[in-house]
Amino acid sequence: MAETTKKLTPRERKKADKRAARTAARASGANPRWFVPVMVGLMLIGLVWVVTYYLTQARFPVEAWGNWNLGAGFGFIVAGFLMTTRWR
Repeated sequence: MAETTKKLTPRERKKADKRAARTAARASGANPRWFVPVMVGLMLIGLVWVVTYYLTQARFPVEAWGNWNLGAGFGFIVAGFLMTTRWR
């Protein structure tokens, strides 16, 4: 049997290389690029939320929530922390 091979242009070769790299990253269990920034962002948002609540004497971020602002802030922090358990 004769195998036909198509000569790839540089642009097609670059796309094929990127595709192969993504496939290899998935196979190795690596996280996507957005994972770490989202993880750190959630923890920082939670920290800023709690600090803002204390510094403004419960007027901000949401005055009507009262002490539930602490729950919201710690919720962001916990979500970020839970993401750390999946980080590879």
